[in-house]
Amino acid sequence: MSVLLVGISHRSAPVAVLEKIAITETDRPKLTDKMLASSHVSEAMIVSTCNRIEVYAVVDAFHPALGEIGELLTKHSGLPLPELTKHAYVRYAEAAAEHLFAVASGLDSMVVGEQQILSQIRAAYSASDAQQASGRTLHELAQHALRVGKRVHSETGIDRAGASVVSVALDRARAVQGPLAGRTALVLGAGAMGGLAVAQLARGGAAKILVVNRTLEKAQRLANTATAMHGVAAEAMEIDRLDEAMAAADVVVTCTGAVGTVVTLADVHHALSAKAGTASGTRELVICDLGLPRDVDHAVAGLPGVTVIDMETLQRDPSAGAAADDTAAARTIVADELSKYLAGQRMAEVTPTVAALRQMAADVVEAELLRLDSRLPGLESTERDEVARTVRRVVDKLLHAPTVRVKQLASTPGGDSYAEALRELFELKPGAAQAVAAPMEISALQGELADDFTAAHPGEEQGLTQ
Repeated sequence: MSVLLVGISHRSAPVAVLEKIAITETDRPKLTDKMLASSHVSEAMIVSTCNRIEVYAVVDAFHPALGEIGELLTKHSGLPLPELTKHAYVRYAEAAAEHLFAVASGLDSMVVGEQQILSQIRAAYSASDAQQASGRTLHELAQHALRVGKRVHSETGIDRAGASVVSVALDRARAVQGPLAGRTALVLGAGAMGGLAVAQLARGGAAKILVVNRTLEKAQRLANTATAMHGVAAEAMEIDRLDEAMAAADVVVTCTGAVGTVVTLADVHHALSAKAGTASGTRELVICDLGLPRDVDHAVAGLPGVTVIDMETLQRDPSAGAAADDTAAARTIVADELSKYLAGQRMAEVTPTVAALRQMAADVVEAELLRLDSRLPGLESTERDEVARTVRRVVDKLLHAPTVRVKQLASTPGGDSYAEALRELFELKPGAAQAVAAPMEISALQGELADDFTAAHPGEEQGLTQ
């Protein structure tokens, strides 16, 4: 069983495509259940953020599983398979692990080095685990990825470029309006992104933060947190007071995760009318639309006195990069951790073979002791016990060196061949050893992938390469 990754991100697709394939919290369990219903998928985890959708599945066959996952994503998004294929990337086995480690490190983020992706991966794994969709393979992969991300952020300065997409959006807002100090801000959405927006606005000196959410209780919790942790005045408001909240705000950050438009052209018209004649009415209204799909009607960007900063704008922002030295250091850590992870996986694969060998030896010893009892029924129990101990010591000593050595060799590239040799030499049945067939070689798959599910982007997004 190996890990298969099928993904689409800001690197491989425009925002319009990402909007169509976006997977909400409601969608995630349904899609996970459908994947697990496949005869080729035993574990599944979906990472869904504002700029990426990635499916991690433990599969027993590459091509059938890839076809089934592609079909599910096609039905979910409404995109024809050729269009989905055009923007998708695929990773398999160690390439899938390497990609997730890079994602957890912030190397693949729109804002290189942002740390929010760690909580998003943790949430994705928690959702999978709660649904009983993750087993040993995804548990170990996800936990190792989180450790890699933490190590990168603690040992490099990769996050110096910016804390998140939110911070870059607010930098763009400052370029339009000037400092946030003393201003009123509106945060639409009380999820993880909304919490990050509240923290960034408070640090930027916002005088008041209005939190609007469909569920007032969630908005109230976030508003209370803003006041308690950041000392900023905050007020929770229901979604039907959106016009009123926008009229009072200088900066709006939307991040609802809703499927359709939340901020309509009429909403903004009403807000601008209410602002007219007030102190804030003389300033440009800046709306940072961080929703995927978009929260704000496209037509709003054409209104006079309104600036909309959306995900497409942020994709082009030069401040989203990180220093070359920090990026190189992060990639070195990812390579080091990938080597450790793969060595651990190879050792885990040989363990059942070693256990099966020792069990076979124990069975042989017991059989011979029973035969000894039948041949020498008058043997004293003390003498029999001594014979049993002697035989077991001999067997243990004979098996010690090969079992220790095969574990050492298993941690090296190609180490699975040593376990296979052990199974052949001692005629161990694959079922008894719980042996897992070696993953298909990545190099052999690259040519075949083009026929089944082509990732049509050059460089690191091409096929299975990274």
